[in-house]
Amino acid sequence: MNSDKKNKTIFRDVSWLSFNGRVLQEAADSTVPLRERIRFLGIFSNNLDEFFRVRVATLRRMISVGEKSKMHLENNAQEILDDIQMTVLNQQSEFIRIWENIFAELKNEKIFIVKENELNKEQQEFVTKYYEDEVSTNIIPLMIESIPNFPSLRDKSIYLAVVMWKKESALKRKYALIEIPTVLNRFVLLPSPRPDEHHIVLLEDVIRFNLPEIFSFFGYDQYSSYIFKVTRDAEIDIDNDIHTSIIQKLEKALKNRKKGKPVRFVYDREMDPGMLEYLIRRLNLSKRDNLIPGGRIHNFRDFMEFPEHIFKVKGQRRKHFDHPLLQEGERVTDVVMKNDLMLHFPYHSFSPLIDLLREAAIDPEVTTIKVTGYRLASQSKIMNALVNAVRNGKQVTVLLELRARFDEEANLEWKERLEEEGARVLIGVPDMKIHAKICLIKKRMHDKTVQYGFVSTGNLNERTARIYADHCLLTSNKEIMTDINRIFNFLETPRLGTEYLKACTVVIPSPEILRTKIYEHIENEIKNARNGKPAAMTLKMNSLSDESLIMKLNEAAKVGVELNLIVRGIFCMRSESKKYLKPVNAISIVDEYLEHARVWVFHNNGKEKVYISSADWMVRNLDHRVEASCLINDVQIKQELKDILDIQLNDNVKARRLNNELSNEYVNSGKKKIRSQVETYKYLYKKTQTPVNVEIGSN
Repeated sequence: MNSDKKNKTIFRDVSWLSFNGRVLQEAADSTVPLRERIRFLGIFSNNLDEFFRVRVATLRRMISVGEKSKMHLENNAQEILDDIQMTVLNQQSEFIRIWENIFAELKNEKIFIVKENELNKEQQEFVTKYYEDEVSTNIIPLMIESIPNFPSLRDKSIYLAVVMWKKESALKRKYALIEIPTVLNRFVLLPSPRPDEHHIVLLEDVIRFNLPEIFSFFGYDQYSSYIFKVTRDAEIDIDNDIHTSIIQKLEKALKNRKKGKPVRFVYDREMDPGMLEYLIRRLNLSKRDNLIPGGRIHNFRDFMEFPEHIFKVKGQRRKHFDHPLLQEGERVTDVVMKNDLMLHFPYHSFSPLIDLLREAAIDPEVTTIKVTGYRLASQSKIMNALVNAVRNGKQVTVLLELRARFDEEANLEWKERLEEEGARVLIGVPDMKIHAKICLIKKRMHDKTVQYGFVSTGNLNERTARIYADHCLLTSNKEIMTDINRIFNFLETPRLGTEYLKACTVVIPSPEILRTKIYEHIENEIKNARNGKPAAMTLKMNSLSDESLIMKLNEAAKVGVELNLIVRGIFCMRSESKKYLKPVNAISIVDEYLEHARVWVFHNNGKEKVYISSADWMVRNLDHRVEASCLINDVQIKQELKDILDIQLNDNVKARRLNNELSNEYVNSGKKKIRSQVETYKYLYKKTQTPVNVEIGSN
C-alpha cells in the first residue's frame, strides 16, 4: 500500500483501508469458524460501503472545491483517490478469492448455494411458488429505456440489470431494472434432495428464475441478468438557515442523502457490455468514479445474517457472566453505592446497566435521571427504562445525538417517543456532536442528595454490547459524579461556554480541556525520560490520526519514552524510525469482538494515571465533540485494566504489527499462543470464582 515518504504521517484513508484489510484477513483465516468467516466478509463489505459514502465522498467534494481543499491535506485529494482505487481493486480480488474458497468449504459442510439454473425439479416448483406468494408483490420492474428520467437508485439496495431479446433477432435488445426487495430474507432455504444437506438460493436468483414470467407480456425468450449497486455520498450537509430548526434540517438532509451523488459503481464483471455502457452513461459516471468490477454477488453485508442453524459447527460465542460483586442477588444500585464497579463488555453481562436504570425508575428516593444517547438499539431497553421513569414521576433528561451517522432516523424516532412520554430531550450543542457516554442519577437519602451513575467507553446499546469490547464504570464516587454533573450543566446550557467543563478534575472532557491534559501527560513522560527516570505510555484506542499528538508521540519516542500502542483502526503514525531511542510497539487486534475501548496509561514516575475514554485521538473527538475521559483511582480496577492491556500486548494470534508499510503482518513472537480475547475471558471469569475484597478502593 502506497504511503508517501515525504509526509510526516500516513494518509488517514489509506490507513483505514489497511484496517479493513485486517478484517479481510479474518475471513481468510482457516482457524476461524466458517460461519464467522462469512460474517467477516459481510463486515468488510459493510465497512467499505460506509467508507465510500463518507470518506471518498468527502475527497470528491474537496476536488470540486479546488485549491481551498489543499489546506486540509498534505497530498492532492485526487492522488489519494487514485491510491484508494488501486487498493480497493486489489482487496476486491482478494475478497473474490476468499469467497471462492469459502464457497468450496460450504460444499464440504454439505451447504450448497444454488444458482437459478442449478435447481432440480422440486426446487424449481418451490421457487416458482415462493415467487408468486412472497416476492411478486414486492418488485416493480422498470423498462429503463422507456423512462425519460433515469430512476434515482437507492444507496443500500442491489439491482438486477436485465437484458432481453428474441432468439431469432438477437440484435434487438431491451433493458430493464429490478430492485431486489430488502423487506425479504435474502437467503431462501430450498427443499434438499438429502436430509443431511442444506440448499440455499439467493433472493435475486429466485427473481432470475422467474424472469420469463415477469416479462411474459413482451414475448422474449432469451434473458441475461447481472447484479450491480450504487454507493452514494452520505455526508449530511446541514445548512445555516437560522429560521430552520435542527430537526427540520436533519429531516431534509436525510431525504437529500437518498439523492446523493454516486461515488462508487460495483457490478458483475460478466455484465453485458451494452448494458454496462448504458448504465454508466445514464448514471453520469466516468472512469474516475470508482467503477469496481466484482463477482456475481453484491451487498455482501447481508451475509452477516447468513443462516447459522445449518452449520454443524456453530461457532457460538462464549456466554457472558455476571460481575463478581453482582453474584449475590443484591440490587445493582446498592452495590454501586458502596463500591466502584467496572463492567467489561461483552465478557460481563450488559444487564446491570439496564437494571441500574430500571431500579432508579421505580425507586421512590430517586428524583432525577440524566443520560446521553449516541447509538441506540432499535428496541432499546435503556430507553424503555427511561420511559418508565418518566411515568413514575422522575425528571428525565436525555441528550440525544441526532447526527450519529446512519442512526439519525432511529434517534429521531426515540426523540418523539420520549417527548410524548414527558421526558426532556435535548439534541446537542451547535456544531458539535455529543459522543460522551455518561449517566447521572440523583436521589434523596436522609435529607441529602446523593449522586451515582456511570461513564463508559461504549454506546448504551444492548445489541452491540454483545460484540463490542468496552469498559463501563458504575460509580457513586463524589469527585466523578460532580464532574459528570458539570458536563451535563454544559450540555443543558451550552450558550454559557465551557466554564463548567474547565472546572472538571477527574472526568476530563473535550472540547478544549482533554487535548491540553493529554499534552501535559505526554510532556511529563518526556521530561522524566530526559531526566533519566522511567517513562512509558500504553495507549489503546480505535483511531490515532491527530497530527499534533502524533508529533508529540514522535518526540517522546526520540527521547526514550516506552510507547505501547494498541490501535484497532486508523493509524497514521510512522511507528518505525531510526531516531527513536526505543522501538515503538504498535499493534492492532481484530478478532471475534470489536475492540472498541479507549484506555490510556501514563507511567507518571510510578504513580500511574489510568483513564478510560469515549474519545479517540482524532481532531473530531478532541476539538469538535463532547467526550468524557475518566481517571480511574480504584486500586483493583486500575490493576484490572492494566492486566487486560498486558494480555493484549502479548497477543500473538490476532495481533498485527502496525508498521510504516501497513503490511498487516501477524505478530509472531514464537512463544506460547496467546489469543487476547480468549485469555481476557479466562482472566475475568476466574475472578467470578474468587472472593472479592470489597474494602479496597471503596468509595
